[in-house]
Amino acid sequence: QYVPVKGDHVIGIVTAKAGDVFRLDVGGSEPASLSYLAFEGATKRNRPNVQVGDLIYGQFVVANKDMEPEMVCIDSSGKSSGMGIIGQDGFLFKVSLGLIRKLLAPKCEIIQELSQLYPFELVLGMNGRIWVKAKTVQQTLIIVNILEACEYMTAEQRKQALAKLSGN
Repeated sequence: QYVPVKGDHVIGIVTAKAGDVFRLDVGGSEPASLSYLAFEGATKRNRPNVQVGDLIYGQFVVANKDMEPEMVCIDSSGKSSGMGIIGQDGFLFKVSLGLIRKLLAPKCEIIQELSQLYPFELVLGMNGRIWVKAKTVQQTLIIVNILEACEYMTAEQRKQALAKLSGN
């Protein structure tokens, strides 16, 4: 089970709208809250179009054992910086937190190798959730399968698997 940490970027699933606040499942023991004003350009009149079931990529601003975790989709200067509602067509799946840390490391070989296979979009949440979208459903699922498998593969096994896929 994921324990929210202040500053962590995570993928949450909107489970409810309660007044000015959205409730998000982030994989922890309780839902996180997200104010409708915590989006770039949001005002009382200009609300973000967030629906139950939407995926949100955001950051924890409050996360401690005594308080409900609270997320925002803007950085300190009010910009979205890639946070916000995630596209509709991708595929969301869970992996271990160890694999997420590996993928988030700078110069991650796994992601560099995958990006030579197909173009794709990728969102990594520190709560173990990954969202992927490639050009076709088939390509998306291939990337999902590789990401899920690479936790248990050596670099050499991974290179062989990718070589098979790219037809070399």
